[in-house]
Amino acid sequence: MGYSSFRNTLRAAQPWLLRLIVLVVLGSLLIPPPIYVVIGPPQTVETAHPITCVHTRLTDEVEEWKIQRTLEMVREMGATTIVEFFPWSYIESSPGQYNWDHADMVVAHARAQGLTIIARLGLVPDWAQPDPDEVDFELTYTYLDREHYEDFADFVEAFTAHYRDEIGYVIIWNEPNLTGEWGFQPVDPASYVDLLRVATPAAKRGNPDVIVLAGALAPTLEPVGSAVALNDLDYLTGLYEAGFQGTFDVLAAHTYGFKFPPDDSPAADVLNYRRLELLHEIMVAYGDEDVPVMITESGWNDHPRWTKAVRPGQRIIYTIDAIEYAEENWPWVDSVCVWAFRYPVQTRSYPDYYTLVADDFTPKPIYSELQAWARGWTLEPGD
Repeated sequence: MGYSSFRNTLRAAQPWLLRLIVLVVLGSLLIPPPIYVVIGPPQTVETAHPITCVHTRLTDEVEEWKIQRTLEMVREMGATTIVEFFPWSYIESSPGQYNWDHADMVVAHARAQGLTIIARLGLVPDWAQPDPDEVDFELTYTYLDREHYEDFADFVEAFTAHYRDEIGYVIIWNEPNLTGEWGFQPVDPASYVDLLRVATPAAKRGNPDVIVLAGALAPTLEPVGSAVALNDLDYLTGLYEAGFQGTFDVLAAHTYGFKFPPDDSPAADVLNYRRLELLHEIMVAYGDEDVPVMITESGWNDHPRWTKAVRPGQRIIYTIDAIEYAEENWPWVDSVCVWAFRYPVQTRSYPDYYTLVADDFTPKPIYSELQAWARGWTLEPGD
C-alpha cells in the first residue's frame, strides 16, 4: 500500500476512531469509583444485655463498606460480641507467609465499633495436606493429619501474637464431632484433644492472656459408629476420657432450638436449647464446674417450608427468651451468640432464614425486636 492510499484509509477511519475513544471515555465514567471508607472514631456499645452476641460471616465479604456497615448494625443492635471465622488457608497460603490484610480490615472495624471478637480458627491450606495421590480418600479443607498439627499450632501462635492487643478469644476448630468438619474421617475425640495439646500452648505463647475456647460442639443424636457425626454428649464424655480437662479455658457449644421453645426440658434423645444443661452436667462430673461456657452458635429458623423451622413470630420470641433464660439460669454462660447476623450473598435455601439482616442490609423484624430488647428500649402506648 502506497503512502497516499494509507493516508486515505486513515482519514476514512478517523470518525470510527473518534467514536471508539468517546465510547471508552464514557464507559470509564459509568464505572462507579470505589467507595472511600473511613473507620472513624471509636464507638461504644449501648446495651442492657451484654451477654448478647452474634455470629458474623465477613470472611468472604469483599467490599470494605459492607464490612463496616455490618459491624455498625451489630453495635446499633446492642450486641457486645461477635464470632468471626479467620481461615488458616486464607491467611497462610504458603508456609510461614502470612497475609493479614483482610483479617486486619475486619478486626479494625470491629474494634472501632467497640465489639469484642471471638476468632474461630480452622480450614487447612493445600500445603498442609497430604499428597492426594498418596491417600485412599477424597481430601477436604477440613482434613488435618497429625503430621501437620504443629503447623496449625504455629499459625495459632502467629495469630494470637499478631492480634495480641485486639483479640482476646480464639476457638480451636469447629464442630469436630461432625465428620464433615473432621475431613470426613471417623470422629475421634482423642485426636481433637491431641490437637488442643499443641494448639492451646501455642496460643498462649502468642498471647499469654488469650482465652482458648474448645469444643464448638454441634448438637446431634448420631450414635457411635455413625458415618455422619457423633452425639455431642458422647463426644464430650470421650473428650474428658481422653484428657480434655486443662487443655482449654472455655467450652464452646452450639445450642439450636429447632422446633422447641427455649424452656423445653432437656433430654438425652431431644435436640433443643436446654440440651446445653446436659453438656454442663458432664463438665461438672469431670470436675470442670468452674469452667465457663460460651454459646458460639444458637438460634431458630423461620423458613416457611423447612421441617425444623418455626413461624417468624415464634422465632423472635424464642430468641429473646433464650438469651433471657441464659442470663437468669446459667451463671456459667458468658455469651449467647445468635447465628447468623448476615450472609454476604443469599444461599437461596433455608440457611437464609437464620439471618437477622438481609444481604442488602434490610433489617428483618427479628433484628428490630432484638435491638429494642438488647438496648432496653420501652415503647409508650401508641408508639
